[in-house]
Amino acid sequence: MTISAAGRASVAAVLDFAWSAGAFTATDAMTSTALTRSTVIEAIDTLAGIGILRELPNARSAGEYRGGRPARRFEIADDLGVVIGIDSGLSHLAVTVADPFETVLAHRRIEVPRTASAGARRRTLGGLLDAALGEAGVERDSVLALCAGVAAPVNRDGISPPHPDGFWERTNPDLADLLGDWAPVVDVKNDASLAAAAEGAGGAAIGCQDYVALLAGERFGAGVVVDGHLLHGAHGGVGEGVVFDHVVGVGTAYGLRYAIEREVRAAVAAGDFAGSGAVGVLADGKDIDPRTVLELAAGGDADAAVIADRVGETVAIIIGVLGSTFDPLRVIVCGAVADSIEPVLAAARRSLPSQLHLPAPELIASALGADVVSLGAVATARDAARTRAVPAIAQRRLQA
Repeated sequence: MTISAAGRASVAAVLDFAWSAGAFTATDAMTSTALTRSTVIEAIDTLAGIGILRELPNARSAGEYRGGRPARRFEIADDLGVVIGIDSGLSHLAVTVADPFETVLAHRRIEVPRTASAGARRRTLGGLLDAALGEAGVERDSVLALCAGVAAPVNRDGISPPHPDGFWERTNPDLADLLGDWAPVVDVKNDASLAAAAEGAGGAAIGCQDYVALLAGERFGAGVVVDGHLLHGAHGGVGEGVVFDHVVGVGTAYGLRYAIEREVRAAVAAGDFAGSGAVGVLADGKDIDPRTVLELAAGGDADAAVIADRVGETVAIIIGVLGSTFDPLRVIVCGAVADSIEPVLAAARRSLPSQLHLPAPELIASALGADVVSLGAVATARDAARTRAVPAIAQRRLQA
């Protein structure tokens, strides 16, 4: 099919409109695109002819007929393919298969050993991808776009720099190479950046132009949005938490899980708490679940409240650094710990004004839970399907 440059532009404009319009008529498309009726109708017929749009029953058949000739109605075809979002963390792997619009078709999440090698993680992820596609009932060749989030800085080619302890090589075991032929569009991105994308698309940052999404469970890492733009850097290192290794009062990039555990053990060892108390007995275990401490604090336990206050002071220093560096309106604490973090945030809010000269950002807990990176990966893959994969499919079909 031969189509002029102007025709391609009008097809692209109608396709972009149709993506989020639901069922629409030519009049709807005219209003949104400012194209003429004849141009819109030609573009719609072109997209329907190559299977990108499908025609729906007209208004009379749909029970919306009000007189006159019923308008033709269209929507994006529902068989264009699927997208995949991946969360590759230090201790977990997750794969989500979704349609390009709003429905999740399959979600698989497993725990992996923190010390698992890059090769083992690649093999495990391959099996998890196959299992998720099988659960969704779709074939690999139907994948339009894939986005993987990794707990490491990532450059624009999906490559992470070497880490002194091999940490980044484990969380990003050369996924750009592993996943490169899985879809027409494959992106590998930092997990905190994807958390920021999730918060902007469907979380606490909707409509906000200046915010930070702070992943704070295992390690600190920040996804930073300034003037509506997600910041990246030459190596994808904007928001990398290693800076907190060098900040007095923080001293480490390890996240709230470890901060709470350290404070509990230190308080019990110093005799601040009775070893038989609800918090004190936790120090006898190999690991301390931060949620247990935070739930005790929320329930009024005095010892747990002390822990929340001490950790809150540390969080205030972290937010002060981020606030002075990026001047966000809002900082959103994300991840599995967010649903119980309020006692810590309450303490941090009290200390925060003393940590910076700029107005203190609003400090809130994310409502997106442990799957925030997966949600951001799916949102990013959907955007790639809309702006890159499906337009490329349309172009190929037009040239066939």
